[in-house]
Amino acid sequence: MAAAEAADTQLMLGVGLIGEDEGALPRSPAPQFGLRLGPGWPLLPRSPAPPAVRSDHLSTVEKDTNGEVLWVWCYPSTTATLRNLLLRKCCLTDENKLLHPFVFGQYRRTWFYITTVEVPDSSVLIKVTHFSIVLTAKDFNPEKYAAFTRILCRMYLKHGSPVKMMESYIAVLTKGICQSEENGSFLSKDFDARKAYLAGSIKDIVSQFGMETVILHTALMLKKRIVVYHPKIEAVQEFTRTLPALVWHRQDWTILHSYVHLSAEELEALRMCPEAMTMGKLHKEIGQLIVQSAEDPEKSDGQVIQDISLKTREIFTHLEPFSEVSSDGEKLVLNFEALKQRRFPPATENFLYHLAAAEQMLKI
Repeated sequence: MAAAEAADTQLMLGVGLIGEDEGALPRSPAPQFGLRLGPGWPLLPRSPAPPAVRSDHLSTVEKDTNGEVLWVWCYPSTTATLRNLLLRKCCLTDENKLLHPFVFGQYRRTWFYITTVEVPDSSVLIKVTHFSIVLTAKDFNPEKYAAFTRILCRMYLKHGSPVKMMESYIAVLTKGICQSEENGSFLSKDFDARKAYLAGSIKDIVSQFGMETVILHTALMLKKRIVVYHPKIEAVQEFTRTLPALVWHRQDWTILHSYVHLSAEELEALRMCPEAMTMGKLHKEIGQLIVQSAEDPEKSDGQVIQDISLKTREIFTHLEPFSEVSSDGEKLVLNFEALKQRRFPPATENFLYHLAAAEQMLKI
């Protein structure tokens, strides 16, 4: 899914072309957020994935007293393309001068994490007004890298040199630990990836969209693109990071692109392709389950995710009677003729077929 900033005051979503069909969902406006329905994009491209850029690097970007923004230091190295992209993500180059303390995102299978601070008068950085610590890595864990980059920021404020930062960075890469400026320690093992997956609130999403949450669920099940835009990047990132939990059985956060500018290379990296999506009676049942579970005050976000995951497994049982072993004997594939003979409602048949495609169960 892709996220971008826009001039609208609501969080808007584009999740695919929704057709009318028997048993279609009743439409009611969400109280604070809105759904904008239009052409959709498959979440995973059919062509080979783009090459990954180099992971694991650390950089410093400064804004001086003359208002100039400079990429002043990098370890070990990066490409010109990635450097230009990260400068665009860094709020120091924004004309509106809004300060974003922490942002994160993904570009060509590399995660970036950027912490930006204002330089106090007491710092040794006398000619610098603001700076950003930019870190790239191969894993999704905003809490881990927010904590780590804050430590690096304090080191840079105190020493005004990247040497201490580089030492701590290498220590974390090689040993998973470094000492902070407050006589504490940063431990990579304290930041479990599964906790990062569960950091958002699925109940908040359902409270905003109600039954229309099933549109998001269906889009993710079928590996469609979901486009989210909002004037505040923090709101976009808090919302989008939770969406992959709707398909918890995959536990795949690589589908998330939480900070996208509408530049040519970023749009190329997303590779959008149009396709349609239709809702039916099955989706209404899923939507009702999601809403009932999320509205239960006794249930945590984790329990709601578990309920949705169990319902998802139940959906896969619909495919089992129409599956057969492939000719090479390596996996199950869909027998489309058997599916058609079952005479499901058109929306259900279409959904099951595209679900099989998303799970790579079609015969080649």
